[in-house]
Amino acid sequence: MGIAGARTPLAARVEELLADGGPLPIVAAGDPVLRRPAEPFDGQLEPALLARFTEALRRTMRAAPGVGLAAVQVGVALRIAVVEDPAPVPEEVATARGRVPLPFRVLVNPVYEPAGGERAAFFEGCLSVPGWQAVVARPAAVRLTGADEHGRPLDEVFTGWPARIVQHETDHLDGTLYLDRAEPRSLASNQAMAERWTQPTPARAAAELGFDLP
Repeated sequence: MGIAGARTPLAARVEELLADGGPLPIVAAGDPVLRRPAEPFDGQLEPALLARFTEALRRTMRAAPGVGLAAVQVGVALRIAVVEDPAPVPEEVATARGRVPLPFRVLVNPVYEPAGGERAAFFEGCLSVPGWQAVVARPAAVRLTGADEHGRPLDEVFTGWPARIVQHETDHLDGTLYLDRAEPRSLASNQAMAERWTQPTPARAAAELGFDLP
């Protein structure tokens, strides 16, 4: 853990970000911070500063709005992310996508591995790639390990849409964007999504845009 009272460069960066008290600026694709593995959290932020930072991540995620936000997306190269999804979607969509409410939580040093061989493909977007969505095939269930913001161990299996969210955010901490895993032919603007691809699954998009689903 970090030495008590030490002011790390990352701590100074976080203090600077928190100074105005509002939602944090979100880094867009093209910034190198999104393409480098984040530094494992090992006490670089004192508990009070960590609590303020994760609260700011929560406010920023909600204001965007989004269902997850990684520290690297606000320019802080620490292996920390927040997730939350109230799942305000029609029942048909919720059933098709396995989208169930995901209460707010902080993920510290998360790592995931597939929990079974099934894969599911759906459109994803990203706050760091505004205006676009694409279909990503991912494991339908994953085992996530790590810790929470209090250092308590995390070892949990996520399924359905929550599994997709934790994979997306953990990928950010590895320097991976969802576009790296996406089907290129599925790339669609938000306008095209609203006009054409609002179905619960991407089956129609796959047929008309010419790509395969798992």
